[in-house]
Amino acid sequence: MNLRNFRKVGHFPTLLCAFLYFDVSFMVWVLVGALAVSISTNLGLDPQKDALWKGVMVGVPILGGSLLRLVLGVMTDRLGARKTGIIGMVLTAVPLLLGWLWATSYADVLVVGALLGVSGASFAAALPLASRWYPPQYQGLAMGIAGAGNSGTAVATFFGPILANSLAGGWHTVFGLALIPLLVTFITFVLFAKESPNQPPPKPLVAYGAVLGLADTWWFCFFYSVTFGGFVGLASYLNTFFKDQYYPSDPHMGGVYAGSFTTLCVISGSLLRPVGGYLADRFGGVCMLRALYAGVAAMMVGLAFLPPLPVAVGLLLLGMGMLGMGNGSVFQLVPQRFPNEIGVITGIVGAAGGAGGFFLPTVFGYLKGMTGSYGTGFVVFAATAGACIGLMTVLRSRWEATFLAGMQPSPKQSLPNPHLAAGAVAAEA
Repeated sequence: MNLRNFRKVGHFPTLLCAFLYFDVSFMVWVLVGALAVSISTNLGLDPQKDALWKGVMVGVPILGGSLLRLVLGVMTDRLGARKTGIIGMVLTAVPLLLGWLWATSYADVLVVGALLGVSGASFAAALPLASRWYPPQYQGLAMGIAGAGNSGTAVATFFGPILANSLAGGWHTVFGLALIPLLVTFITFVLFAKESPNQPPPKPLVAYGAVLGLADTWWFCFFYSVTFGGFVGLASYLNTFFKDQYYPSDPHMGGVYAGSFTTLCVISGSLLRPVGGYLADRFGGVCMLRALYAGVAAMMVGLAFLPPLPVAVGLLLLGMGMLGMGNGSVFQLVPQRFPNEIGVITGIVGAAGGAGGFFLPTVFGYLKGMTGSYGTGFVVFAATAGACIGLMTVLRSRWEATFLAGMQPSPKQSLPNPHLAAGAVAAEA
């Protein structure tokens, strides 16, 4: 891959706008998780007795994003990614206002969290907005750069606990302050983002059912539910984990320290997502994913022993970094398998990733309440990553004989635009 040539293809202002939209949306999406310690203290939730309910509270925004990604995926195919992104940002302001001015009970927080799902659904618009501008040989890098917007989670996990601990109004005020970067991003997006001239025409709604009937759709859903679901689920839940496991007697500064450690882990996954896409372009997404799942499984096994804090942070830095690289690697493969259905398939696969992100804190919370230890949750995660290695090994030969064979599509999967076609011809040559 020639990085100099990458700058000459596509549309960099749109790629940057896709990144910014994704970034601010992810910041907003995980606010409940980032502020979970402050919210739980304010609502009087017990770390042990209410572990499940804390997990549900953290997971609801992720589940909302999972469901709404399907909606935004269809909107992206029919209205275009740019218009869908604009609508998504307008709707994102609603739960921020409610969290700032209205929410005072556990039920209120669940409502706000469910509505925050629209920010998590940004995935279904931001990635197609970037992807449609770039040929196959640059898909991994382009999608990795746009997808690195999940670094917004680091902004939330670092600044959220500090601001909630220091400002009048606590966690409510943090929701109000989040409106400022959302507004700045909205203005930038409206001014500079452009729809690709090669956007495929919208399909009838019945065509989306055909995608769900393909086995590869479900395989990608499962693989992404582990990489992205693991990343965003841990990003939302690590504040609670660090606070309850290592600072159980310090309800205030413990939350700040927990947020700082969580931020380090989140930054690792966010920054390495483009690296995962780049390496997948170079060495193949299948090879990268098998190696990354093995690494994730090893890190989770280490965490299952609940080691001292410095060791736990180190293992999570490595594990989250591998999950971030895995996200980039999965979406290096998806546009090659589904070049004409990138909008809807992004929504479907992204929804599965969000579902994984909901189940992780919920399962961790349930197992913590049942066994009294976070270690069991890490064991389950390690076993799931191990299952991915076996499945990827089974699928590898078929994929390399079909859509990965020189990136040449089958007759039923014609490439959607001249840029993609040119890239495929170059790869075949």
